[in-house]
Amino acid sequence: MKREAVFSKSPRTEGSSTHDAAEQTTTLPPIRPTLNSLLRWDFAAVFLLGVILSLVLVGIFLFLNPLPKSLTQRDIDGAVLHTLQTKDLPSQTAKAAASVQGAVVHVQSYVEDPKNKDKDKESGVGTGVVIKDDGTILTNFHVIAGAKRLTVTFFDGTEAEAQVIAVQPDKDLAVIKPQKIPDDLEPAVLGSSQQLVPGDNVVAVGFPFGIGPSVSAGVVSGLNRQFKSPDGQQMLTGLIQFDAAANPGNSGGPLVNMSGEVIGIVTAILNPSSARTFIGIGFATTIESAGSAVGLPPF
Repeated sequence: MKREAVFSKSPRTEGSSTHDAAEQTTTLPPIRPTLNSLLRWDFAAVFLLGVILSLVLVGIFLFLNPLPKSLTQRDIDGAVLHTLQTKDLPSQTAKAAASVQGAVVHVQSYVEDPKNKDKDKESGVGTGVVIKDDGTILTNFHVIAGAKRLTVTFFDGTEAEAQVIAVQPDKDLAVIKPQKIPDDLEPAVLGSSQQLVPGDNVVAVGFPFGIGPSVSAGVVSGLNRQFKSPDGQQMLTGLIQFDAAANPGNSGGPLVNMSGEVIGIVTAILNPSSARTFIGIGFATTIESAGSAVGLPPF
């Protein structure tokens, strides 16, 4: 049996199916910005603004505070010349003396006073130089010879009793050690006399007639000199002759080169008269001889 075609009863115009399909595929919901995207744009804008402000501030700072130009040799030479013309710099001898000033001590020796046995009498005055951190002092033997008691006075005024720990009478040398020392005591730097030549500048530091510390400057007058004591009992050899002023009380003090190094120990002055004052010829034991005499290693 032949079946009839079944058709919808709802009215529909021709082409309506295709129009509806088109409407279904082209109609979309409206696009709205999300919170995350807005935040990203705000952060980028703030960051960019911060960078621009930073660059502006750096530019202003550099404009107000320009970078210094690099120094040329001409600039350095000009600054040195200006300093030399406008500043009074310490002399070489002043710097040499200052380098040992803190290591120079005043040495006083005492004997028993025959008129008052309860009181000691000063028998000698001289100078010493600190050569070790522990306060060990190098001086002349004739400064401490026969003393019952010794005292030393340091650069800062500290006074201390001292004891003799080594002597070498034939070289007129002695080593003494104080019972106490200043906290900031610095020993002198010991050099070498091997490079000395006549005419080299030297400085003598000591306590002439107990006055000091006093500084005198001169030159090396000669090397490997000999000196006979006034009583003729002693001959010293291998001495440095110098013309820096030295008087009684300078004995045992350092003779210093222009590098601030101790190269000798002032030992004697030559004066044919009985005045015992300086006439331009002084003698110092070399520091090498002084070291070997008292058992110190070579310097």
